[in-house]
Amino acid sequence: MSADNNTTLTSHDEAKVYSFKSVGILNTDRWKENPVRPAEIPIGIKTPIQFGLSNDGLFRMHKSMADQVADNFRNMIMTNLGERLCLYDFGADLEGLVHELGSQDADGEAIRRITTTTKKYMPYIDLQTFVAYQNQAEHGLPRRVVIKITYSVRKIRLVDRTLEVVLYTGYETSRQGL
Repeated sequence: MSADNNTTLTSHDEAKVYSFKSVGILNTDRWKENPVRPAEIPIGIKTPIQFGLSNDGLFRMHKSMADQVADNFRNMIMTNLGERLCLYDFGADLEGLVHELGSQDADGEAIRRITTTTKKYMPYIDLQTFVAYQNQAEHGLPRRVVIKITYSVRKIRLVDRTLEVVLYTGYETSRQGL
């Protein structure tokens, strides 16, 4: 186009005039205005893993930070050294103590191991109390050991929560063999 070319705009009386308000909003764009938010936002996967229900997604999820911390702490306490891929020193490594827990020496070693791994991997947990006792079977050997740990997490206002972990000794006998 050259600069000397004069173009004139003509008004069209037959042209329809549209208001931008009359166009509306596409259904696909409505979520931007009023996003649907679940009542509780999932934080982490529950263990042991189970398929999800309703709005959980593929797996069941924790919806509170306190429950997620308890689940992670329980998994750490039950993990033995070398079981966690790429984290060879993750876990309390209590399997070697399971037959002796309940005695002063074994309880002291368990407390040391739990404290060490907690300080390294979950330093926000304040450990408070430790109790271990054995459940005797009919033959007098320990069948399982129950450990109760009381802890707090200040950052999420979690006070005096108790974690109970059951460790099996391997002395389980079936009724068929008796």
